[in-house]
Amino acid sequence: MKRLADVKISTLDLVPVRQDAGPAQSLRNSLDLAQHVERLGYNRFWVAEHHNMDGIASSATSVLLAYLAGGTSTIRVGAGGVMLPNHAPLVIAEQFGTLASLYPGRIDLGLGRAPGSDQMTARALRRERSGSADDFPDDVEELLRYLGPRTPDQKVIAVPGTGTNVPVWLLGSSLFSAQLAGMRGLPYAFASHFAPRYMHEAIRVYRNHFEPSIYLDEPYVMLGVPLVAADTDEHADFLATSLYQRILSLMRGQSLVQKPPVKTMDGLWLPHEREAVADFLGLAMVGSPLKIRAKLEVLVEQTQADELIFTCDMYEHADRLRSYELLAQTVLG
Repeated sequence: MKRLADVKISTLDLVPVRQDAGPAQSLRNSLDLAQHVERLGYNRFWVAEHHNMDGIASSATSVLLAYLAGGTSTIRVGAGGVMLPNHAPLVIAEQFGTLASLYPGRIDLGLGRAPGSDQMTARALRRERSGSADDFPDDVEELLRYLGPRTPDQKVIAVPGTGTNVPVWLLGSSLFSAQLAGMRGLPYAFASHFAPRYMHEAIRVYRNHFEPSIYLDEPYVMLGVPLVAADTDEHADFLATSLYQRILSLMRGQSLVQKPPVKTMDGLWLPHEREAVADFLGLAMVGSPLKIRAKLEVLVEQTQADELIFTCDMYEHADRLRSYELLAQTVLG
């Protein structure tokens, strides 16, 4: 039986943009956060591909990863994830093959089958490429071939890329990628930081379908967890209002730039919106270290997850740094 002390912890940075700053500061903050959690002993630092979102600055994911890997030395750096329908597999193999050649043993490639944007933006990204999610299993197989050893009859190769064997993860917020990850023997990361409803079922599907492979001998599950840790429960509740406002804006189709915390959300959301935000953040860890530790122990007991990857959406960068520090003290000691 796995306990909290047995679980690795990692960071998923959404590279948030504040309403009074721009992407340049967000990118600098991302590197500072990566360096901070590296010193604290976190296992990996991921950023995700999003497009046409004014509050998230990680659209050029592989470019950002080069910046982050170059500014750190030991922590694993990766995509959580690249939205594969937006790209030709060869291009991603070359990009991540380049990263792996520059920073060997430190690069992860998480793959998603959603566009990471609205349909209009998806069409602008893909142009003549069909980019259908139905192609995802074949695209994953093609990408794995490019990153693996070259075969005698292989006509198209990725340079850099061939033979780098960059670890490939499948990401998901539903059951499709859970089943595919299991059948391919790949590690699986579930997006429970925004879609907790299907978490238990996705884990079950993944483990039930798992077949040992050249990549993994046994299943490996990582779960996304929203984090708002502070020295007191009251202060954490206050800081969390920035996160609530951002999710509310997402649901309303409004600007996603970060807003400062407020004393109360009363008057900012309707009752049904409050319920929807709570459902979206059903796995959120909000509170002091003691409160968060108790909730994490239950989560690990129920899921037997191998790793937890935390996203921390706060207005002040210093509060994010402190939140990850408190979490490290709580879990790593």
